[in-house]
Amino acid sequence: MIRTRFTEMFGVETPITMGGMTGVGYGDLVAAVANAGALGFITAHMFPTAEALAKEIERTRELTDKPFGVNMTILPSINPIPYDEYRRAIIETGVKVVETAGRSPEPHLPEFKAAGVKVIHKCTSVRHSVTAARLGVDVISIDGFECAGHPGEDDVTLMVLLPATVDAVDIPVIASGGMADGRSLVAALSLGAEGVNMGTRFLATQEAKIHANVKQAIVDNTERDTRLINRTLRNTARVARNAVSEEVVAIQQDASKTFDDVKALVAGVRGRANVLEGGDIDGGIWTVGQSQGLVHDIPTCAELVARISAQAEEIINGRLGRLTG
Repeated sequence: MIRTRFTEMFGVETPITMGGMTGVGYGDLVAAVANAGALGFITAHMFPTAEALAKEIERTRELTDKPFGVNMTILPSINPIPYDEYRRAIIETGVKVVETAGRSPEPHLPEFKAAGVKVIHKCTSVRHSVTAARLGVDVISIDGFECAGHPGEDDVTLMVLLPATVDAVDIPVIASGGMADGRSLVAALSLGAEGVNMGTRFLATQEAKIHANVKQAIVDNTERDTRLINRTLRNTARVARNAVSEEVVAIQQDASKTFDDVKALVAGVRGRANVLEGGDIDGGIWTVGQSQGLVHDIPTCAELVARISAQAEEIINGRLGRLTG
């Protein structure tokens, strides 16, 4: 069994986490991840009110007695998102770990700290990680360029970004972007991480409440089947290669185009309804990482976490041990 500061801090069996994912981070999957010995996060902004979030937290507790957390991604929105109410719901329901992302978590840290809630903050650069550590977060989750969703604007892969971040902060760091198996876990640990965060790999599990067509697409796709959109808007996102993302990339070849020129194409509600729920792979934008090139089946979360742990231990005790033996 691999023990790190991450497993000790959060009381989990393996140094693996499933971060918040829009359209995916419901209690069923989070509980399955928790029961497998890893740490999963309910995605707060999928719920219209704090009351709805609290109900999902309690429903998740009916499915697992293991630790789990809530993701609170802080982003600008046309319709106000009730972040303060989410924070109160998290504290009042007794959740003890929160994953924050997007804008600075600083306004929320005093109340979280007072309630004994530990905060993992997702960053895409060393400089932002240093700032977050100074503000008082407990763990940095560093996203390399390979990741699904928003990799930032620096285009630095995890092989460089992870050890550079570990060198720059004194708090634990977990690796995100490109993580999918036991080899990934060992590589991240060797670069100084205390654990790994996986999103794409957990999409292709039996408990993920998304259409089977999406899971099979991840299995069938290679590492080359993603596209970077919104680069000219400095809001880069890595998404699946499909008819819609190709159209967006083509439009944005013209740097004068604005968000309004692609707004209807990239609408999150379209991707969730048509793709994640409806199973039309070309029905909208959906996020996936380059790690899909390492995904070859659709196991249960328990099978996946056990396999990753076993592979990592075999590498550490086997091949790596023989290299120095």
